[in-house]
Amino acid sequence: MAKEAVAIYWDFENLHASIFDALNGSGSYPKPANRHRQQEVLVDVQGVYDFATTYGNVAINKAYCNWHWFTRYRQSLLKCAVELIQLFPPGAQAKNGADIKLSLDAVEDILRFPHISSIIVVGGDSDFIPLAQKLKAAGKDLIGVGCKNATNRHWANSCSDFKYYETFALEPQDEEEETETATVKDAAELITKAIKQIALRNGDKWVLKAAIRPVVKRLDPTFDEASYGCRSFADLLKKHNDKFQIERGQHDHLVGLIE
Repeated sequence: MAKEAVAIYWDFENLHASIFDALNGSGSYPKPANRHRQQEVLVDVQGVYDFATTYGNVAINKAYCNWHWFTRYRQSLLKCAVELIQLFPPGAQAKNGADIKLSLDAVEDILRFPHISSIIVVGGDSDFIPLAQKLKAAGKDLIGVGCKNATNRHWANSCSDFKYYETFALEPQDEEEETETATVKDAAELITKAIKQIALRNGDKWVLKAAIRPVVKRLDPTFDEASYGCRSFADLLKKHNDKFQIERGQHDHLVGLIE
């Protein structure tokens, strides 16, 4: 995989609200009793971030929301180094204007940082269509992510690529305080996660071996084969031959998961 840079922009409350409505019935979230209280963790932040890493190194990661009601997401947002943009709605019944602020920031960022090659917008609002037109005109790949029950089809069609949140996200676990000391993560788990994300993007269960390590490194910047007693990534794959199968491809070995 080429070294490419990715920017992620989250319309966070939009995504949370879509999942809430899917669980509790359409139109449930806007009710004051549901909206104006501390929200439970519903969004799989890590799952969306992991998906984004298959497009390149995450250089920008901004999420827009009135964070007063979303403090329970603290750990997952910190783990993924999300920059929180606070938005105060101008009235009790007003929208927080996330789509406008998000769109302005995305256009400004691609002008300031021309090395950004792919933009990922997490949200299903049709208000993002003008942004899609601007980004594509600037030569950027735009990837949209939204829930099946709340994504405008015209917005989805305006993207270079679109993925439904439900296809790769998991139900997030209850968050716990974590130690701030870096730990060596399970190698097989990291590699499995990388293969699944690449396979989802490419639509093929077989993945080029050369494409896996860069994604693993984005998932965990501390990753090092030496930490697992191996001299190379190929040795690490062989060490876990009960989980990964390797076949010779046309130009590189192909790796798949053993079911």
